[in-house]
Amino acid sequence: MTDSLEHYQGSRLLERLSSQTGLNVDQLNFVVSQLVALVIASLYRTVLQPAKVNTKVRHGFGLIFGMWMSYFCFGYQALHLAGLPAVCYVVLLTQSPNIMHGAVLLTAMVYLSLVHLHRQLYEDSSFGLDISGPLMVITQKMSSLAFSLHDGLVKTEEEMTESQKYYALTKMPSFLEFFSYSLMFPSLMAGPVIFYKDYINFIEGQSLVHHRRSTVCSKDVMVHEPSPTRAVFKKLIMATGCALVFVLFLPKFPISRVKTDEFVNSTTFGYKFWYLTVATSLMRAKYYFAWTLADAICNNAGLGWNGSSWNGLSNVDIFRFEFGTSLKESIDAWNRGTNLWLRFIVYKRVSKYSTFATFTLSAIWHGFYPGYYLTFLSGVLFTFASRTMRRHLRPYFLSSNESKLVYDLLTFAVTRFALAYITFPFVLLEFYGSVIVYSKLYWSLHVLAIGAFWGAPHLIPRIQSGDKNGIAMAFSKAGPYSEAVAKID
Repeated sequence: MTDSLEHYQGSRLLERLSSQTGLNVDQLNFVVSQLVALVIASLYRTVLQPAKVNTKVRHGFGLIFGMWMSYFCFGYQALHLAGLPAVCYVVLLTQSPNIMHGAVLLTAMVYLSLVHLHRQLYEDSSFGLDISGPLMVITQKMSSLAFSLHDGLVKTEEEMTESQKYYALTKMPSFLEFFSYSLMFPSLMAGPVIFYKDYINFIEGQSLVHHRRSTVCSKDVMVHEPSPTRAVFKKLIMATGCALVFVLFLPKFPISRVKTDEFVNSTTFGYKFWYLTVATSLMRAKYYFAWTLADAICNNAGLGWNGSSWNGLSNVDIFRFEFGTSLKESIDAWNRGTNLWLRFIVYKRVSKYSTFATFTLSAIWHGFYPGYYLTFLSGVLFTFASRTMRRHLRPYFLSSNESKLVYDLLTFAVTRFALAYITFPFVLLEFYGSVIVYSKLYWSLHVLAIGAFWGAPHLIPRIQSGDKNGIAMAFSKAGPYSEAVAKID
């Protein structure tokens, strides 16, 4: 047993196999539990179809295997996975609908934060599997459920957005419904977050049929979901490829190297940027593996069909993230379930400083390692800078396909380097080590981001997208910025 696994409380049954595969026992337990979940998930679609069994059986099936998976991977610490929902359930039952959403969010975040702090202070963060991961998913479930109940019980339709109307609930879940939702095994270990209404539709079989407008007549037709076998197979291949990349190549580019004197003092400015880009890209393969495998499990259970594809619950769009031409495009493609959760409970409800509030909650939800906060604070700055530059610069490149291609290639390259620069503290976790690397890079992209945010509105006249006359006018007319803006507008 390695020192890094001293605090791991999960099953040691596979320790001998662990030594033969080269995987730590916690990593092997995760993989085995997910593969078992993949197999038994198919029972939801076959033996336990809604037409064959009642909803209590389907609730109980997901709950029982969720409890087994929790104990297998975490031992006695699995009590937290029941403890957090239990506390939140008491809050839901005792608090007024006017405040229940805030009370549950606060309760869940405090509970999660205490677990984060315990691990940070008393345990070794180097082992890959700990109880905080599933607790983060459960926190999303508890808070989204509370906000849905608040919307359904307090708000009128005119006061709600479209997503709030869809997810609004007017009935408190029963004990079985609540805990089966909290601990359902397909999404327990690595997400994605599933909103309560989607879960109930799945249990009752309402997700099996979708309404789609017919192209032949003007009536709605019923569209039954196809078999997920092909989608599951493709996602398993993708997950396997990501696992191989992570296992074979990441050890050659460890992120811990950026803390060494050799890297800090003996490598060039360009090499540092290159290494950070490669190391963070390879680190993402770990997340791609976990999320894609979890997506396959959900699909095999019958979750994730959106009427046209099996990507309704996909947590990541790998191609869109890796080839995004803007920071926003890449962020939207990464951890999409969490993005949806943050948008639902924060971004669309906060009138002022919504971006800052969203990043703040996201940082606290992840934990308290200083590297998280360096990444998220930088993320706020770079998001504003990216929006500003895109708003003022992009319209000048829309006059032809060639110029738009140049713009896309340029922003693709900038986005790759910016993502590596912003996110390496998130992986490194440390404040001092991250700041040392930033200082050796002269805080260059931070300086450029600040310059872009404050300078672009004064140096680049803003025009409407596709306004060729406006482009010509902006370049041909002399005079101060204010006059050029007035003529363009």
